[in-house]
Amino acid sequence: MQAIAQEIVRGDYLDRVHIGLYFFDASINRIAAWVIGTRAMLKALLLALLEPIEHLRRCETEGDYTARLALLEEFKTLPFGAVWDFYCLQAGVPVREDWLGEVRRYEREVLSRRA
Repeated sequence: MQAIAQEIVRGDYLDRVHIGLYFFDASINRIAAWVIGTRAMLKALLLALLEPIEHLRRCETEGDYTARLALLEEFKTLPFGAVWDFYCLQAGVPVREDWLGEVRRYEREVLSRRA
């Protein structure tokens, strides 16, 4: 997912790409699988969007492949977690693993009534 998100963002294809997700794991709840998968894709896009793409492109254009590789390595330690938590707070959704409580509540209150 990260490689796909990087390709979409680095190629400036966000306005031309529709991302379809399909997550199935018979060993877990479908709602949980959907939430886990969707959040994973959003995180991959956020990671890609946090990269200083213009700086990377400049290195590429100037033939400075050493700087490009060094930057790609440094990107791995960007402050992603704090940005993701802030995004979740702004979106009004649970931060970190707190969403799991919502899924458990849904299982208890809704899914348990289905037979």
